[in-house]
Amino acid sequence: MRGETIRKNHMDILWHEYTDQNGENKPVTEASLTEKASIIGRVGIMLLSCGTGAWRVRSSMNALAEVMGITCTADIGLMSIEYTCFDGEEGFTQSLCLTNTGVNTSKLNRLENFIRDFEVEGKHMSGEQLHSFLDNIEKIHGLYSPIALGFAAALACGGFTFLLGGGPIEMLCAFIGAGIGNFIRCKLSKHHFTLFLCIVSSVSAACLVYAGVLKIAELLLGISIQHEAGYICAMLFIIPGFPFITSGIDLAKLDMRSGIERLNYALIIILVATMTAWIMALLLHLQPVDFMKISLPIWGWILFRILASFCGVFGFSIMFNSPVRLAEVAAAIGAIANTLRLELVDIAKFPPAAAAFIGALTAGILASLIKNKVGYPRISVTVPSIVIMVPGLYLYKGFYNLGMMSLAVSASWFASAILIIAALPLGLIFARILTDKTFRYCT
Repeated sequence: MRGETIRKNHMDILWHEYTDQNGENKPVTEASLTEKASIIGRVGIMLLSCGTGAWRVRSSMNALAEVMGITCTADIGLMSIEYTCFDGEEGFTQSLCLTNTGVNTSKLNRLENFIRDFEVEGKHMSGEQLHSFLDNIEKIHGLYSPIALGFAAALACGGFTFLLGGGPIEMLCAFIGAGIGNFIRCKLSKHHFTLFLCIVSSVSAACLVYAGVLKIAELLLGISIQHEAGYICAMLFIIPGFPFITSGIDLAKLDMRSGIERLNYALIIILVATMTAWIMALLLHLQPVDFMKISLPIWGWILFRILASFCGVFGFSIMFNSPVRLAEVAAAIGAIANTLRLELVDIAKFPPAAAAFIGALTAGILASLIKNKVGYPRISVTVPSIVIMVPGLYLYKGFYNLGMMSLAVSASWFASAILIIAALPLGLIFARILTDKTFRYCT
């Protein structure tokens, strides 16, 4: 029926009902176990909604619990947390879940600041005041409009296109296709449409726009149809780099539930996106042929790769809701690390997976060296800086050839992609082990 209200599948939690209304001025350290636990659980689920891994969520919950004089244990997944708090006399157990997941580095930074300042300022506030403070953090949604996020995806995929071997024609078509595709995805997500619909709609639109722009250029300007190779790049904004990387970090810390759930979530997105792009390629008669060769001297390749990597990482960082200053820092690190990776492959003839490991290791070390000066969480710098290294082209070509029953070719592309995807979180993990003594232990 028209105008019928859709009932929520996840009921809202009324956090303020956990607080003692008669103790507005009583510090949370003197509050009941239930009130303390509500603060810990709410902060944990808010952190989880930002896309950060289980290790960071658990350590943050533990930090709050220690200040409030209680013990907390938590089992954390991709979309839910089950946790128990003890105070020596009684226990409080609660299960919390999200309605959706995503990446929001700006919100993550605000929560990190809240946790860092809790021992000095937060512990003197009442439970009611703390929940009101968290209300304000939750009310601040994305920093950018769907139009701005469309431009960010366009910039990222335009840079991606050059790094994969495309020229100006492919970059322009991918720029337009990715921009419109991500704009549609953001509009649908804003209205809470389901994940699969967002992926199928945005990828289909990106491929259709790329093919349309190329056809217009062919008819009006005589552009060669061989430039169709870049249609893959127009959909690379959908690649789930953040859950891919954080899944590897969680698995390294033996957070098996979170790591496996994040990996499965990333694989679902890849499967739906590549299948959609394959079907669109069949309908539009597009093929993932090789890019037309570009002739540049070595210094030219290095210079343009630095520029394209900067633009690509900057665009992805904006898509992750990073403030411009944070996006610039991540882009600078990504420009250095990704150019190093590509030159190791081209000049030193490193295997792509080994070069990816060194690139990610470099990004992680650089982020660790400057994180205190930047003032943002390390993960909001490192992950965007290496997302551009995720082999979306390999994954698509693997699925395309699988659909065409070219099994040997498909297996080769998938094998190369898997090795690179495994190498990227390993690089970040070892950078973290080398630079952060708290990350070296499993206590």
